[in-house]
Amino acid sequence: MKVGFDTNILIYAEGYGDARRIALAKQAIAGLLGRIVLPGQVLGEFYNVLARKSGLDRFEIMRRIEAWRPIGTVVGTTPSSMLRALQLATDHRLQVWDAVVMVAAVEAGCAMLLSEDMQDGFLWNGLTIVNPFATPTHPFLSAALAARP
Repeated sequence: MKVGFDTNILIYAEGYGDARRIALAKQAIAGLLGRIVLPGQVLGEFYNVLARKSGLDRFEIMRRIEAWRPIGTVVGTTPSSMLRALQLATDHRLQVWDAVVMVAAVEAGCAMLLSEDMQDGFLWNGLTIVNPFATPTHPFLSAALAARP
């Protein structure tokens, strides 16, 4: 099963946040290697968050983005996927950029999208939003981590 990652997973895995979330983000990455999908929108948001909050220069941020790319498949946004995301945002009152991430994940064949910011358990078009930091751990995430590719 392919699993999409939202920006906050990478931010925590970089070491920004509390120890529990950092550990859980790293655990999710390690447990899902080979099945991770990174929407291009996520890499853009990652860049912006680090540029605003980390104190790192932009060249170092780019180096870190390049270091994260091999953990999964990076997928882009097409004009048709953007229109689909705008419709999703309209229909479900979502943030547009969250909808862009969701559409990219669906189009890449993901069954799950890990996100702290989106509605945990929201199901759209075969994609389930799962908060990897929620207690107890969502059964869908537990099953994915237990299954090795």
